[in-house]
Amino acid sequence: MKFVDEADIRVEAGRGGDGTVSFRREKYIPKGGPDGGDGGGGGSVYLVAKEGVNTLADFRVQRRFKAESGQPGGGRNMTGASGADLFIPVPVGTEVFDFDTGEMLGDLVAPGDRLLVARGGRGGRGNTSFKSSVNRAPRQFTRGEPGEARHLKLALKVLADVGLLGAPNAGKSTLTRAVSAARPKVADYPFTTLHPHLGVVRVGIERSFVIADIPGLIEGAAEGAGLGIRFLKHLERTRLLWHVVDANPDRPDDEIAAEIRTIVAELERYSTELAALPRWLVLNKLDLMPADERDAHVGRVAEACGWSGPAYGISALTGEGIETLVRDTMRFLERLREAESEASVPASADSDRPPTETGGRSGHRA
Repeated sequence: MKFVDEADIRVEAGRGGDGTVSFRREKYIPKGGPDGGDGGGGGSVYLVAKEGVNTLADFRVQRRFKAESGQPGGGRNMTGASGADLFIPVPVGTEVFDFDTGEMLGDLVAPGDRLLVARGGRGGRGNTSFKSSVNRAPRQFTRGEPGEARHLKLALKVLADVGLLGAPNAGKSTLTRAVSAARPKVADYPFTTLHPHLGVVRVGIERSFVIADIPGLIEGAAEGAGLGIRFLKHLERTRLLWHVVDANPDRPDDEIAAEIRTIVAELERYSTELAALPRWLVLNKLDLMPADERDAHVGRVAEACGWSGPAYGISALTGEGIETLVRDTMRFLERLREAESEASVPASADSDRPPTETGGRSGHRA
């Protein structure tokens, strides 16, 4: 199925049923009064985050949704049946905007999250509700109110713990295949990856994290060049970025360093918040050089580009160095979750202690 991360739809809630004019007419009861019932309320429209729905592709086929209208009231003070609410399944991670104003209406980040996007109209009043001491036989009634109608924009941001960042053909897709069960396309030409891929990396029993592979970035991506700019938003929910680089020994160190700086610059131009996320340098394709030269190569490249954070040397093709990268990532994410859990606990007597640093391990890994 083609990956679709944006769509626009129109939703309309149900109209309320009309109230009814009716009078009680029964034998032997000469003074029957009004007994017209109210109309039923119109159904509302909700968006519901559902696991197993991975794209917005279905909204390219069906783009209009309408809930049921309420039924009119009846005699004997019978209220009309209310229209059924309409629940529209969307992927987890869907942001909802008003298409006309750009206002953000909600963000469905967990399975089961529900967002009311169009409220059903109220039912009209029957003539019974207009009865009074001075109006014993009212013939007034009101019609049901129309339901809300909205033009919505849906934008999907995938939920992942780790995002893979880098130039085309850096080996991100090969790395995704090596550490997870995801099977993105791998080929020897640029922009092999055309849409995000998610993979679950299992480290042990009840220990795992999710990675997101997006199309590669090129210079000018922040202005729309290439494919990656469209999908950079999928990295905004991640906790850590793996900056994957083609460190083939045939490439000069200064060329590799220049590519790293270019990607970092594009990231900063796109979003300061995204650029501020923890980022680890992952030098790939080191199987192409002798084992005793790999540590030195990682150190030279990191120094050439002024990299001060964690740097790892790996081979996504042979699996060398991947175990260390995955293990350190799992530990980093666990420390981060622990820190967040502690921060959510009410302040205590020792709450003035400085928080534990949750950065990744620095240094070079072969």
